[in-house]
Amino acid sequence: MPVRETQGLKTWQHRERGKQLAIWAGWLVATIIFVYCWQLISDKTTWFFVLDAHHQAADLGERMVPPKFSYMSKLWQPLWDTINIATLGTLLALVLAVPTAFCAARNTTPSRTLVRPVALFIIVSSRSINSLIWALMLVAIVGPGVFAGVIAIGLRSIGFCAKLLYEAIEEIDETQVEAVTATGASGAQVLAYGIVPQILPAFAGISVFRWDINIRESTVLGLVGAGGIGLQLNASILSLAWTEVSVILLVIIATVILSEWVSAKVRHAII
Repeated sequence: MPVRETQGLKTWQHRERGKQLAIWAGWLVATIIFVYCWQLISDKTTWFFVLDAHHQAADLGERMVPPKFSYMSKLWQPLWDTINIATLGTLLALVLAVPTAFCAARNTTPSRTLVRPVALFIIVSSRSINSLIWALMLVAIVGPGVFAGVIAIGLRSIGFCAKLLYEAIEEIDETQVEAVTATGASGAQVLAYGIVPQILPAFAGISVFRWDINIRESTVLGLVGAGGIGLQLNASILSLAWTEVSVILLVIIATVILSEWVSAKVRHAII
């Protein structure tokens, strides 16, 4: 018997038996699935280590203090590599995402039966594979280093940028496009004067926002050999140099905070 409010007064409303049974059956199925999943997790979890985790975390925290700030002299170049990976990867993604977005949008695609499905497949494929997986494959193909990181960030970002951009293209005001077309403008002129001005703010916002995300993602690509400050982090962890690890983590946090501040300022100035 659910409660229904009528003119500020709560009244009881009768619920049909079939609907009530369906609700209880849904709760029962959800409970069974939860119990089954919990059992699978429990069977594959070493609970001794879980119960001892707070002691291990406290011990690790003690080893990381005080941070070895003299190690900063070795972090400037990896940090610069990280920023370059994020920036160049974002630029690469935007170059490829713009034509992909126009091919994916219903109102600008050359063919809804051939070109649009291919563009949508590119978007889904890019967004489905994590940047670390891209980096892992590219390190095996082109070798370790910053180049692999740039391509990995670019391939990961194509889907994000193209998806948001093609949605912005589909939401444009068609009357402006019709007005430009009515003047006898060519297809390129319609694109330049009827579509691009409408999506330019969205494009700028998407670009800056994705660059902010890529700064965070590029900090860990070094864990698989794709360059950047993550390479130094992996080396320090493997050598158990925890005071160096704490400095690297502080640098990563400071970099992410700074990039987010810059991103917010730029988006506020553009939009």
